[in-house]
Amino acid sequence: MLQTAQRSAKSKTKKAAPLHERFLEAFRWMLLARTLEEKLVSLYRGGLITGGVYIGKGQEAISVACGLFLQKGDIFAPLIRDQAGRSAFGEPLLDVTRTYLGSRLGPMRGRDGNIHRGHPRKNELAMISHLGAMISVTVGALLAKRFKGEKNFVGLASIGEGGMQTGSFHEGMNIAAVEQVPLVVVATNNHYAYSTPNDREFACHDLVDRALGYGFEGYSLDGTDLAACLDVIGSAVKRARAGRPPQLVVASVLRLSGHGEHDDASYVTEEIKQQPFARDCLKVAEQTIIDLNLSDAETLAEWRKHAAAQVDEAIASAQKEPAPEGDKEDWCALSTRDLVDSFE
Repeated sequence: MLQTAQRSAKSKTKKAAPLHERFLEAFRWMLLARTLEEKLVSLYRGGLITGGVYIGKGQEAISVACGLFLQKGDIFAPLIRDQAGRSAFGEPLLDVTRTYLGSRLGPMRGRDGNIHRGHPRKNELAMISHLGAMISVTVGALLAKRFKGEKNFVGLASIGEGGMQTGSFHEGMNIAAVEQVPLVVVATNNHYAYSTPNDREFACHDLVDRALGYGFEGYSLDGTDLAACLDVIGSAVKRARAGRPPQLVVASVLRLSGHGEHDDASYVTEEIKQQPFARDCLKVAEQTIIDLNLSDAETLAEWRKHAAAQVDEAIASAQKEPAPEGDKEDWCALSTRDLVDSFE
């Protein structure tokens, strides 16, 4: 019989001191993601990026905790606002800039939208735009690893509160619990599904209340608090790896940008902007570093300079590389290349 548990992690983590080294490592990934995405926004507005640009401003603390605790062999299914987690999981910065700038040397070979990139062979799943479907995909990948006899692995799938309202999300959560796969679902409630506010998305008091019905263990947290994110998400990963029921973590934040850079977010009310969950997690983390004397101003400035240099180098490299030429490219899917070669 499935064991279920449910509690709020807010009171537990509010006063918890961060593990200094892990906190500083996470902050640097957050800083790199913010620096990169600010540069991508600039390139987009300058007409140098084709397609959309969707950034994770305000959600970096949640995202980095998702990527930071996964190990080799674990499955990660990030979404459009998960650059911090992608980087912490090991995604090369050059792969990011190559994809946004359409380089044929990138992981998508310049042939797909920038948000759908992934490294399936390295267990970083490429995002499906019908976001709820990523839960089932992750569950399937975990079952495949189980069938192969692999041990000590977990899967972590990101979702937004909008994606939680889809049928595919419910199906994925149900099969995960029935099959007792080692799954962690981290749901970011950023209070708007594009422009639809929470009160038009769901009627339950708190989305974490759904955990019990699914057969998950559920935890909620303040997504602007990096220490809380590291504690709660890191603990959820440990529990899943130890064989506990699937885990649902619901983090509350405000998306600090539009749905994409084409969206001015004029529908976000001033009242919402004044709520505690509307804080900028990067600024909150930096203030924590200062308050606890984890680092000094000179070191923080050096980290910013280093992040900017990394981003500039990756963008400059990608800009020098060729774009795909439609009449010369091999458009065969990478997954079927060997099969095609066997018939040639």
